[in-house]
Amino acid sequence: MKQTVRTFVAVEINDAIRARAGELIELLRGSGGDVKWVETQNLHLTLKFLGDVPSRNIPRVCDAVAGGAAEVEPFFVEVCGAGAFPTAGRPRTVWLGVGDGLEEMIALHDRIQSPLKKLGFRPEHRRFHPHLTIGRVRRGGPGVADLGQLIKQQADFPAGRLQVSKVTVFSSQLERAGPIYAALSRANLGQK
Repeated sequence: MKQTVRTFVAVEINDAIRARAGELIELLRGSGGDVKWVETQNLHLTLKFLGDVPSRNIPRVCDAVAGGAAEVEPFFVEVCGAGAFPTAGRPRTVWLGVGDGLEEMIALHDRIQSPLKKLGFRPEHRRFHPHLTIGRVRRGGPGVADLGQLIKQQADFPAGRLQVSKVTVFSSQLERAGPIYAALSRANLGQK
């Protein structure tokens, strides 16, 4: 087994949202911007990126995530609205946001972050902003301004709704063709 495992914690999305996100990607692709679009099978709502974790610590990470998830009851979340970090006018990361269920997603993040902090994973200093990353701008150019305009036009894009009833600890193996994600564990919400 490898010495370290690139790891993150996320909420998996359903096929309906995956399909709608794919439609938005195709629409935004028409901007001509130089963007690395996320493969639809890799789409997820990240709760916490942990980076390279020593293999021997993976079971403790999975237990910590399960403990935090157990403190939150299942809830519904609406995925909607195209946006970008830092702004649509200067997009670097393109995403779909969260409408209904936003506060519950933040609470889930906080409940998972607390036990992970005890394992030495530093908390983010900025407020958690739940989103579904769909693309990353590689470089500027005329297409990026057009991309920003398209993002603004899709600010109300409806992608769908899902029940959040579990969280997944994933490994991420970086390959030339793109990352390969594998579930290391799944933890049910509200199961104390």
